[in-house]
Amino acid sequence: MNMGARKTTIFLIILIFMVMTLLGIFINFTVESRDKNQTDIQLESREAMGTIITIEVVGVSSKKELDSAFEEIERIENLMNIYDQDSEISRINKQGHMDEVSPDLVYVINQSIYYGEITGGAFDITIRPILMLWKNKINSGEYPTGDDINSTLLLVNYSNISVINNSVSFTLEGMVIDLGGIAKGYGVDQAVTVLKEQGVESGYVNAGGDGMYFGTNPDGSLWRVGLRNPDNKAEAITVIEISDMAVTTSGNYERFFNESARLSHISDPRTGMSSQSLISATVIASSAMEADVLATAVFVLGPVEGMELIERTENTEALLITPERHIIKSSGFDSYESGN
Repeated sequence: MNMGARKTTIFLIILIFMVMTLLGIFINFTVESRDKNQTDIQLESREAMGTIITIEVVGVSSKKELDSAFEEIERIENLMNIYDQDSEISRINKQGHMDEVSPDLVYVINQSIYYGEITGGAFDITIRPILMLWKNKINSGEYPTGDDINSTLLLVNYSNISVINNSVSFTLEGMVIDLGGIAKGYGVDQAVTVLKEQGVESGYVNAGGDGMYFGTNPDGSLWRVGLRNPDNKAEAITVIEISDMAVTTSGNYERFFNESARLSHISDPRTGMSSQSLISATVIASSAMEADVLATAVFVLGPVEGMELIERTENTEALLITPERHIIKSSGFDSYESGN
């Protein structure tokens, strides 16, 4: 290599190093106050729980509170991630039983059983065998037969989960549990708890649409959350104003097993069939975990039974969108909508 080429190579190496360094600074940079003359704001997004987690806190001048909240979400993910073979949930699924289960996981499984009961089985953490049946069949270019579905449904029943103290077991061999419909909400709630324990009075945690909002904006106004139009991602069909409440949306207009099938990723645990009576269910509740669960259950139940569930559940409201684009609101939903 001649001297000129060698200098060029060295220059390019140095340039690449500088670019990568600057990129790393940019990616990890925490957005601070929108108006430093008013207050301190910290805002950061990281990937966890299979989605993007965004946390914003008001009245905080350092990152330590954010870091603690993200660490809590990571802790919950390490317990409840079915794709991590070393997680507690994976070990329970492989063994069919486990003693000395962590308090967090025992609590979430017990809550899952409770929600299975109050939703009449529309929410069921043992649904995974049905989801995998549909996914595998569609990926191979076919649909499950009635026999396929009926035989798989034998493994789907939350009442076949036994929780005694801190021990969890299944009564049927081959059962597995999937906390995808509740773990994100629980993680959001836990992250908010960590923030509040550190003295944070205002902020929010949002995990891919599962959001908990507490306190107020720096100007004292309520948090404004736009509910996206399923036909136009750039538009909101309405804006709600909330504080100390959670909002979650379940929908089938984004995630499909494949584009040609256009089938919902949410199946009815009672029938094994894909849920098709709604394209979106948004729930407002007092915790992100409850909003997470009820949004899934309402989506499965459909507009009539789903809204009946919301109306009989305290401190919850909902907005549903049908395939015909009809918007259905619960009796108290309007009280959260912005006047602007």
